[in-house]
Amino acid sequence: MPDLATRYLGLELRTPLVASSSPLTHDLDSLRRLEDRGASAVVLPSLFEEDITAGALAVNDALEAGAGMFAEAAEFLVEHPDYAPGPDLYLELVAAAKRSLAIPVIGSLNGSTPGGWLEFARGIEQAGADAIELNLYQVAADPAHSSGAIEALDLEIVSAVRAQIRVPLAVKLSPYFTGLAHFAQKLLDAGVDGLVLFNRFYQPDLDLASLEVSPHLVLSRSEELRLPLRWIAILRGRTKASLAATSGVHTAEDVVKAILAGADATMMASALLANGPDHLAHVERELLRWLEEREYASVRQMKGSLSQHRSPDPEAFERANYLRTLRSFAARSHASTP
Repeated sequence: MPDLATRYLGLELRTPLVASSSPLTHDLDSLRRLEDRGASAVVLPSLFEEDITAGALAVNDALEAGAGMFAEAAEFLVEHPDYAPGPDLYLELVAAAKRSLAIPVIGSLNGSTPGGWLEFARGIEQAGADAIELNLYQVAADPAHSSGAIEALDLEIVSAVRAQIRVPLAVKLSPYFTGLAHFAQKLLDAGVDGLVLFNRFYQPDLDLASLEVSPHLVLSRSEELRLPLRWIAILRGRTKASLAATSGVHTAEDVVKAILAGADATMMASALLANGPDHLAHVERELLRWLEEREYASVRQMKGSLSQHRSPDPEAFERANYLRTLRSFAARSHASTP
C-alpha cells in the first residue's frame, strides 16, 4: 500500500489531508469527528485582530469604571457584561484540542495592522498549538498606500509574530501581490516556515431589495485550485518553505494535482462544509487508489514532479500559457462549428 505520509511545517502528517479553518474546526466534538474521519491536522478558526483588541478595550473600560473601588473587586471583572471573552475561549479551545487529539493542532491569527494584539501569538503557543497560521488580510483601498508600503506593513506584522513564538509559523497569503515570488522570499527572510496559498476573500454583494451591502458566502469549486496550483509549482524548487494548497481542494484529483505541483499539504474547508467530515475518508480512499494504479510508492515520491523546476514545459506556468490557452479554445470552437 502506498505511503501517504508527508511533512508540513516540520510536522509529520499521516496524509496530506488537512482540515482548514472553518466552522467545522470551531468546537471539540467537530474536531474529534474530523480526526476520526482522516484529517491529518486541523487549523482552528481564525482569531481576528478585532476580537483581541475589542476584549482589551472592554477590560480597560472596566478598570476605569472601577477606579476608586475596593481592589479585591477587580477579580470580578471577568463577569463584566461588556467583556468579550473570545480570546480566552480561543485559548481554551487550543488547550482542549491538544489534550483530546493525536494530530497536530494549528492556531490561526487574522489581522492587518501592527499592535499589541500580536502578542497573543505567544498565548496560542503556550496553550499547546503545534504551529500558528498567520492570515494576512487587508484590502488595499487607499490610493496613498503603495504596494511597497503594504508589503512592509505585512512584513512588520510577520516579524512581530515570529518574535513571540518558537513553534513553526505559516503565512496565508492572498494572490494580490505584484511580485509574489519576491515577497515570498521576504517572508522566509523574516522567519516564516511555510506558505498557505491562497487566502480566499469573501466578497460583498449588493442586496437589490434593501439597497444595502450584504455578505454573501459562496463555497469554492475545484476550478479555483488552478491559481494556487500555478504558484505552488513556481515556488517549489525556488524556496525551502513548506507549501500548502487551499482554495478549490475538493476531490482526490485536486489533492493529486497539488502534490504533483509541489504542495506538502492540501487544506479543505468548502468541501467539508458541503459534504461533511466523512468526505475526508472518501478522498483518502481515492487518493490511495490513484497512487496504486500508477504504481507510486509514496506521496513523497510524486511530490513536486510537475513543479516548474522539474517540468519538461516550464513556460506552461508563465505567460506562454495564456496564449496557448486562448489558441486551444479557438481551436475547439472552430472544430465544433458546422
